[in-house]
Amino acid sequence: MASILVIGPHPDDQELGMGGTIALLAREGHRVTILDLTDGEPTPFGDPATRAAEAREAALALSPPGGEPITRVSAGLPNRRVEHTVESRHRVAGVIRAVQARVMFVPYFEDAHPDHVAGTRIAEDARFDAKLTKVEMPVPAGFESIGPPIYPTWLFYYYATHLRVVPSPTFLVDISTTAGAKQKAIGAYRSQFERNPANRGLPARLAEQDAYFGSRIGVAAAEPFFAREPLGLTGLSGLANLSGTGR
Repeated sequence: MASILVIGPHPDDQELGMGGTIALLAREGHRVTILDLTDGEPTPFGDPATRAAEAREAALALSPPGGEPITRVSAGLPNRRVEHTVESRHRVAGVIRAVQARVMFVPYFEDAHPDHVAGTRIAEDARFDAKLTKVEMPVPAGFESIGPPIYPTWLFYYYATHLRVVPSPTFLVDISTTAGAKQKAIGAYRSQFERNPANRGLPARLAEQDAYFGSRIGVAAAEPFFAREPLGLTGLSGLANLSGTGR
């Protein structure tokens, strides 16, 4: 099983963009770590303590029933002021080494939110920095040490963009069995959705989007992803709707 690192600028970005896939990967036995670059605050109806509690609740909602809880850590960067610097890159590289990530998921690189654009660039470069020998990386909070240099094999992009665009994904992941866990995790962020009239309808719209992408591969729900590097298949058994029963 692989060590998978899911990076987001703010707590809730990962759940919104790929919560069903996070839950699916954890249920498959992969070691999943969620990294929040910032604490996401201030927001109109939130505060740091509330947001942290919501993030913990969301991670538990995505964790496999009766299994090992998903790990959630923070890079401690300032919300609304995320900058692409060597220091920020090395903070993320330290997490990559600490969990020995083989797969990374980051937000799609085109976005209206400066934190998202900078955060994705930081993560992309941290992937490279994490493999550098004779370069010390900071030990992340919550870890006693970090592992040796490593270059994650895969980096995929999930869609949690503030642009009014329709995703044009490279591949879709069937989340039919974990869509409920995704909605529960999103619902944990009451300060961002339930208490915020401007965002109250977003969870329902996301469920509709998941259903649409599911229809593209003949399943109940799916999440879109983009890859810049070619994917390798060892066979066709993992392809959804291979029997040809869908449309």
